[in-house]
Amino acid sequence: MSGDYILKRSGDQYMFNLRAGNYQVILTSQRYSSKAAAENGIASVQKNSADDARFQRLKAKDNSDYFNLTAGNGEVIGRSEMYTSSAARDKGIESVKNNGPTTKVQDQT
Repeated sequence: MSGDYILKRSGDQYMFNLRAGNYQVILTSQRYSSKAAAENGIASVQKNSADDARFQRLKAKDNSDYFNLTAGNGEVIGRSEMYTSSAARDKGIESVKNNGPTTKVQDQT
């Protein structure tokens, strides 16, 4: 079972979530001013998610582990949830690598 993207509208902005095959959200995008920009963000995840160098492995102030997925220009495309360990975070990264290339998009705008 492969994942999908959920494209949503929030007020006058747009965003998307990447879900794994079990429907768990594994990556949340930034907010975009247009639907077209959000769709470009999805295309950027599809392109960049296979490249390990695009993942920033980070720690929050409370010591939780998380990651950002970045584009070739270094801009953050999406962010993960907070994880209780670096091993759990790394499993999240693997899930984004596996599910990111999917072309399934549910448009809920």
